[in-house]
Amino acid sequence: MKLKYFLVLALMLITTPAKAELEINVAGAMRDPMPLAMPEMIHDGFFVGQYADKIRSVVIADLERSGLFKVLPENSYIQEFTSMDQEPAFIDWRAINAHALVQSSVRELDDKNLRVEFRLWDVPAETQMKGQSFTTTKSNWRRVAHVIADAIYERLTGEKGYFDTRVVYVSETGPATRRVKRLAIMDQDGENHKFLTSGAAMALTPRFSPNLQKITYMSYSAGVPKVYILDIETGRQQLIGNFPGMTFAPRFSPDSSKLLLSYASGGQTNIFEMDLKSGRSKQLTSGGSINTSPSYSPDGSKIVFNSDRGGNQQLYIMNADGSDVHRISYNPGRYATPVWSPRGDYIAFTKMVNGQFCIGVMYPEPIGGIDGERILSCGYLKEGPTWSPNGRVLMFFAQDRAGGPVRLQSIDLTGHNERIVVTPADGSDPAWSPLLP
Repeated sequence: MKLKYFLVLALMLITTPAKAELEINVAGAMRDPMPLAMPEMIHDGFFVGQYADKIRSVVIADLERSGLFKVLPENSYIQEFTSMDQEPAFIDWRAINAHALVQSSVRELDDKNLRVEFRLWDVPAETQMKGQSFTTTKSNWRRVAHVIADAIYERLTGEKGYFDTRVVYVSETGPATRRVKRLAIMDQDGENHKFLTSGAAMALTPRFSPNLQKITYMSYSAGVPKVYILDIETGRQQLIGNFPGMTFAPRFSPDSSKLLLSYASGGQTNIFEMDLKSGRSKQLTSGGSINTSPSYSPDGSKIVFNSDRGGNQQLYIMNADGSDVHRISYNPGRYATPVWSPRGDYIAFTKMVNGQFCIGVMYPEPIGGIDGERILSCGYLKEGPTWSPNGRVLMFFAQDRAGGPVRLQSIDLTGHNERIVVTPADGSDPAWSPLLP
């Protein structure tokens, strides 16, 4: 299967002040989103107008889904734009309490290509904050919309966006006794959905390579668990390792040169690091306990994992060579599926406590003796967090009752803005990609 994300960008920096006067306080915006206006895109003709409507709708949906922005209703707008050369009448936009304004246009270059342009205005300061133009194929209109939303998000928050990304997950269908689990991939908003495996063999725990070209996952082929790497552009897959026992929980190193995985043999489960070029593996943990779910720090120097070596399931950190193992979770409950934030500031985890499953975050190391643990969401089943590439949002899978549907959900790092991510069937084990190149 070939997933083609072709984007020809003709980037034109119109003006970008060194520091914007208008900037979101992210934590505060969760409680009081920034009012933003985005009038209809300027366009020339009915056919191009269809692209204008679709692009604008995706940009608005991305920004509103973040929880940081409230796009004002179009029927409240006073000024109507007919040209990108037209200056905003700032008094009209202040009258409806718009703090930011997005002026945009789309025009047809030829049978295959579009020219898309936007300008972001600071309404109170009456200044332009950012402007860009893009030349792209018509079939790529959706990705252009995500790129525009990312640019607006970054300019107003000071943080990278996360809209131009994909999510790979396990699509589940069929009765509990004969569950079909196959890999699927989609844009972060649930669109452009495609299946990557047929479902003939059960697929579990997919994880993206940082270079975006490949994913690693576990598959039960003929009832035997094996770890594969799948090239999502070509559809080719490669069997990894030569472990005679059960292998699971694979994850790439930050530079994609190594793979962490857990290997169960003789009543023990330990973490191994495999060099993908040489095929050689190195055992990082030892002993009679269960050590699993390893995740590298962003710089590759440390690994977080969960282990029952202390009597019950807790989180531990060690150096990448397996040295200096120390526990980091001490609150009541059992901890699992830790994953390091791309920014390195938090570790997300699943926690089982008081008969519930919870998604939470904590510091990798205590700061001033405080572990920083915060529970973001709890329920009947909530498990398997994955980070957006900017470290602001978590996605996980959840079930609200026994036998109920299994859904993907997202939540902001602050614990606000919990949302269902719609998939065609049940979904579990999500993994978020970095920003697309």
